[in-house]
Amino acid sequence: MALWGSAFASSKLSVQAVPHEVAAALRFGIGAVILLVAHTLARAEPLRPRAVGLAAGLGMFGIFGYNACFFLALSLAPSADGSVIVPVTAPVITVAVSALLGRRKLTARAAVGLATAVAGAVVFFVGIPAGGSTRLAGDLIFLGAAACWACYTMLGAPVLAKLPAFGVTTWATTAGGAALALLAIPRFGEVTWSALGAGFWVNAGYLAVLPTALAYVLYYRVVREAGPTTAASAMFLVPVFGLACSWLLLGESITAWQGAGAVLMLAGAWLATIVRTRRAQPTPPGLSVDRASTAR
Repeated sequence: MALWGSAFASSKLSVQAVPHEVAAALRFGIGAVILLVAHTLARAEPLRPRAVGLAAGLGMFGIFGYNACFFLALSLAPSADGSVIVPVTAPVITVAVSALLGRRKLTARAAVGLATAVAGAVVFFVGIPAGGSTRLAGDLIFLGAAACWACYTMLGAPVLAKLPAFGVTTWATTAGGAALALLAIPRFGEVTWSALGAGFWVNAGYLAVLPTALAYVLYYRVVREAGPTTAASAMFLVPVFGLACSWLLLGESITAWQGAGAVLMLAGAWLATIVRTRRAQPTPPGLSVDRASTAR
């Protein structure tokens, strides 16, 4: 989550230097190469053709769809907005869709949380400074990115129940990165490559290695081990790191109204996604472990 939080500001720096399509293609093109090399060197279990197809399909949501929206939104709105909107609304969408599909029971607390999160989103968007039509458009596109990420999380859970996270992430990133490269081809000619300094390439390398190759594998490991809802809930940490990096690297901030909306969104998302675990019942005095196991 710390790596992903930093990626909002770092990706904004890339978008300021090259077209957003090119920035996305560089991040995930390089990231895909790194994953493929690492997967080969680690002699990881290869995926069968059908499994590769499933992973590639996931990549169309989590890599291509998400980042096509994400980088376009960054070209229109501050990274600080995205660092709040995407990680907070993605878990809410995950819970809402899971409830609609009957995969999760919508409790009263979850319903209140969803309503609170939606109210917070309204306040957040109302708090966009006057005359910020471009910023509003970017923030709405961030919502589209969050929807793509929710799909990536939910659809990935059953796949990861049978397949290794490393292999799935590698092929999802490769397929999504290839699609992003195709989208960027018409814009490559607009880039003055010789004018890009060392700082740009250091930033591009950082984005490809840590927030992409490493963080995506770690996230799908969490989806596999703890489930999609828990994994999505961990994204509540992203705004903390994202806002800090946006302020330190870009001098960006959100308005007071947006801050109030963000607090409501976080509170509502927490209520909607938190899962109460049942406490283990203590063994009554004098009841042996074997008898307690039989009683259960």
